[in-house]
Amino acid sequence: MPHWRAALARPDAGRRPAPTVWSPVEYACHVRDTCRIFRQRLELMLDEDDPTFADWDQDAAAVAGNYHHQSPGTVAGQLAAEAEATAAAFDAVRPDQWERPGRRSNGSLFTVRRFAVYFLHDVLHHAHDVTR
Repeated sequence: MPHWRAALARPDAGRRPAPTVWSPVEYACHVRDTCRIFRQRLELMLDEDDPTFADWDQDAAAVAGNYHHQSPGTVAGQLAAEAEATAAAFDAVRPDQWERPGRRSNGSLFTVRRFAVYFLHDVLHHAHDVTR
């Protein structure tokens, strides 16, 4: 999380580099919420047989959550807590659970293993986004 703390400590953390590109605060809010959503979906995959995930409109979540106006310091703490909780949830997956399925509402199938890789890819991708 040092990368995110540094990005959110910058004086321009709330400024968008371009009108259609999120600010570091907005990306951090998105990653914070991504951690929460993925953790909830992981719990579904472990508790239910082949659950279907509800749609999550990330752009609508940004507007509804007022990402653009959130405090960088507050978001840094929230992101750290959500990331830690999500990491702990994935760490707790038992060996016999890695192939459990879940799917998006469009029918795309994931196993817990593939879901974990997708989660890590998304989080790393957004860490790169805030370096632009």
